Amino acid sequence: MQEDFKRHIAEFFPHLSSQKFILASSGGIDSMVLTHLCANSQMDFSIAHCNFHLRGEASDGDEAFVRDFAESIGLDVYVTHFDTVLYAETHKVSIQIAARELRYQWFSEIMEKEGVKTLVTAHHADDTLETFIINLSRGTGLEGLCGIPAHTTKISRPLLKFSRAQIVAYAKQHQIAWRDDASNEDTKYLRNNIRHNIVPSLKELHPSFLDNFLKTQEYLQQSFEILQVHIQELRQRVFKCESNCIKIAIAELLSLTPRKTYLFHFFKDYGFTQWEDIDELLSAMSGKEVHSPTHRLLKDRAYLLLKPKEQEDSQVFNIQEGQKEIKLPVSLRLEDVREISAISANTVYLDKEKLNYPLVLRKWEKGDYFYPFGMKGKKKVAKYFKDQKIDMFAKENQWLLCSGADIVWVIGKRADDRFKVTGNTNRILKIDFIE
Repeated sequence: MQEDFKRHIAEFFPHLSSQKFILASSGGIDSMVLTHLCANSQMDFSIAHCNFHLRGEASDGDEAFVRDFAESIGLDVYVTHFDTVLYAETHKVSIQIAARELRYQWFSEIMEKEGVKTLVTAHHADDTLETFIINLSRGTGLEGLCGIPAHTTKISRPLLKFSRAQIVAYAKQHQIAWRDDASNEDTKYLRNNIRHNIVPSLKELHPSFLDNFLKTQEYLQQSFEILQVHIQELRQRVFKCESNCIKIAIAELLSLTPRKTYLFHFFKDYGFTQWEDIDELLSAMSGKEVHSPTHRLLKDRAYLLLKPKEQEDSQVFNIQEGQKEIKLPVSLRLEDVREISAISANTVYLDKEKLNYPLVLRKWEKGDYFYPFGMKGKKKVAKYFKDQKIDMFAKENQWLLCSGADIVWVIGKRADDRFKVTGNTNRILKIDFIE
């Protein structure tokens, strides 16, 4: 197995031979065999161990075992302690989910601190079979049937081609010590139930069941990669990046079949899971939204607008008299001038004697109104936005320049007629909006 492992590393994981990595070790047979294989391959790595305090003295025994082993072969070891039960109760998740979230967050912290790019875990072929069955039982798409990936951006799993039987045989052959976790025998947990009751029955169906399964997963993965290329090419055509969001033509989405499958692949990376809601959004009234934990999807006439969620900005910023420049929340340059020169939507000329300082920068609010330059009478800002076909996201990002309670400029859009320069103006203030 050692030589097979070295060839596997050289072909599929060459980065593990050329750069230092962190190896996650529980002290169990899988991680101890992986540690032995990596050490014998002269790799540069450190060990990371989590004490979840779920099994009393046994958890402390696992920690001591990993520490002693690392010291015996001259490896650095990182150890942390978690109150896993408290975390699970506080965040209302299962113990398994709590342990997963805690350990991977900690692994990321170590990697960032130490400047290490890769975490190595001891998942093996039987693990990916169990994951396949779990995903299948819960309902999944092609991606879920592909099992545990050998690589992600930060994680490598070089044991995935090896079976549990091979790992046990190697451990016995090389007299590798390990710690047994009694909770792995408790079939009240879904994965353990699959491991002890379902997988053995599947292996009895055919002597090469696991090898055949791994070949099937390879074919599924290859099919998924082809699908990903198609989706990426289509997304580049349909998703148009604008200044404050991604704009997606609804007509393009309606032309796709099967539509819900395309919606799934287009929007899953943005955290969306309610595909029926997204499908209904295509024919909904403008202004309707669907939210994921991280993003908003808005129907705006013939388009869907997609953008990350942001904290609502309710701050007010002051501009003092004589101030020449501000950088936040928008970039403005202010200058006293003698006459009006170049005119654009991003430049406004104001009668400075009509202004009350400090000037105020704020977001627009319901009920706001102004007197649009060149028009008679006042107009609600919301009505102005509607007439200009300004979408909801752009409205939310719109800043107003105000003098007291009066709007002076819908920045980058329209000035207020009350502050315009006239023949009686003695002092002119020029303001440039720098996008």
